Amino acid sequence: MKKYTSQSRKIHSKTSFLLLFFFWVVSNSRAQLTPEITSWIINNSGATGYNNIPSNIQQVQYSSNNVYVSATCIPGYNIGPWNGNPNTPTNQNFVYKITRNPVQNTGTPKNVGLGHIGVWTNGVRIYNVSDGMSYNSAGVWNRNAYFWEGQSFDNCLGHPAPNGEYHHHVSPDCLYDHTDSLNHSPVIGFAFDGFPVYGGFGFANVNGTGPVKRMKTSYAVSSATTRVNGPAVNSTYPSGCFMEDYIYTSGSGDLDNRNGRFCVTPEYPAGIYAYFITLDDSLNPAFPYTFYKTYYGVVQTGNTGPGSGHNTITETVVTYQTGITEIESEINYSLYPNPSSDYLFLFIDSYSENNLRAELINNLGEMIYVQNNVQPAVPYKFDLRNLAEGIYFMNLSNPQSSVTKKVVIIH
Repeated sequence: MKKYTSQSRKIHSKTSFLLLFFFWVVSNSRAQLTPEITSWIINNSGATGYNNIPSNIQQVQYSSNNVYVSATCIPGYNIGPWNGNPNTPTNQNFVYKITRNPVQNTGTPKNVGLGHIGVWTNGVRIYNVSDGMSYNSAGVWNRNAYFWEGQSFDNCLGHPAPNGEYHHHVSPDCLYDHTDSLNHSPVIGFAFDGFPVYGGFGFANVNGTGPVKRMKTSYAVSSATTRVNGPAVNSTYPSGCFMEDYIYTSGSGDLDNRNGRFCVTPEYPAGIYAYFITLDDSLNPAFPYTFYKTYYGVVQTGNTGPGSGHNTITETVVTYQTGITEIESEINYSLYPNPSSDYLFLFIDSYSENNLRAELINNLGEMIYVQNNVQPAVPYKFDLRNLAEGIYFMNLSNPQSSVTKKVVIIH
């Protein structure tokens, strides 16, 4: 039998409250639905991607200030192989926190840094232009990932990092129709400052008028044949293999030095600062590919830096699902098979709270297994083969809620 907290009992026992809440959600929350909530590719069908890992977005939750996006970092399209790359994509159990009220950073700009700098609308990470290495490790001539790692990109122009994090440094061609030159490109991601990332085509004029055109970068490769404190331009180090080979000239293209501009878009008719993917005349990735150097806006903590992307929700949120009424979160989950003799599977339904701690406890109160950052709509497997027969308990909790079920092990 499910055990609920006193808060959960109140929710289930007060039918009138539920009805009031339902009508409040329908009448009020939908009026607040904006692109940072509605742009995500939500997996409502239980579809899986690489290695049978649940794909795309598992859950979107939001408050008046933030959107929380739960994702495995596995896309719904086919990925691989990765020539010369020994890494394997794995379930990252990410919970991204995206501000709903992005603002320009008027102080010291924050560098986009290495590794993930944003998230595509399918939950896959956006990586920056660098592969994290430089000539002679001097930190002066930094390597362009598209040049040095491009041979390991799959047909969707992505590959996995050593930690199993599948990502794109350049246009995620399988995510959207990057060849559509007749329509304004859709929102295909968000930077960690909350501003949207668009595909390669936008309105000719920033006020939303004029024909749709390909957004041209304002960076061009240098014609220099020598590099100060770097290698000469040659077949081993051709022009364009380093980030510093590219020179920014204001006004030479459509975008600023961050690869963005303030403009009107279909999703933001009042205008917004937006980053754009850049492509060349042949619709191949063009430097700097995504947003570059520094963020335009203020970056919240929790998404950047080592071990980031596992944000904890500490405010009241509403769950959003495409075509399904939003409901309040609680903890509902299944354990199967139960009784079990070898493996126990845990599955939390898609409307439950996230960032849970799963604890398997024996009848003496001793902790057997602990799994942090457990997310809804993602299956988890526990190996019971070396445990003694008997009664155990699975407890799921976060700072707001807790629920426990009995587990029986037989051999």
